[in-house]
Amino acid sequence: MEFGAEDRAALERILRWRRDVRHFRDDPVPEPLLDELHAAMELSPSVGNARPWQVIRVESPALRAEIRADFLRCNAQAAGRYQGRQRQEYDALKLAGLDHAPVWLAVFTRIDPSEGHGLGRATMPQTLRLSTAMAIHALWLAARVRNLGLGMVSILDPARITALLQAPQDWEFSALICLGWPEFADDTPLLHRTGWQENIARDWQRR
Repeated sequence: MEFGAEDRAALERILRWRRDVRHFRDDPVPEPLLDELHAAMELSPSVGNARPWQVIRVESPALRAEIRADFLRCNAQAAGRYQGRQRQEYDALKLAGLDHAPVWLAVFTRIDPSEGHGLGRATMPQTLRLSTAMAIHALWLAARVRNLGLGMVSILDPARITALLQAPQDWEFSALICLGWPEFADDTPLLHRTGWQENIARDWQRR
């Protein structure tokens, strides 16, 4: 397989228009489309081919209410770090799409899976977490090219979410994913657009 200019241009557009979405419509996402996203996530690379990511689809209204309550509690604690104008700006930010996103996915990392037989992670066990991060990114791009939006919620207590979802002890909480149809598309990160933190170019250094 060789890729050409059209493929490169398409990938660049997808990367540019991939955003952390927090404004969702509540229209349901068809099951066949979710199956496609599941399959796309399975194409992600992983250290030692260990494939450490585990996903729980959170559908229970009671569990969703508990998770949302945890977000509100953690967000209030995080807000306490800021003062004055910065606190006002923080309070004005929309930091999660929990209210309207029709699909919630809790993503975990198995911290010592038998798969892969330890290859590639003996000196760098964090590569398991990196593998899960790459799987999330693969899901993100696959969702975007299907005109879906994805938002990653990190203002949560990992221990609380793990307990709520009754995840095994060797599963480490990585992120809560909100997935659905975005209210609008944007090629600029929301935090850049609001002035909270603008994009900063990172040059490749030489040694």
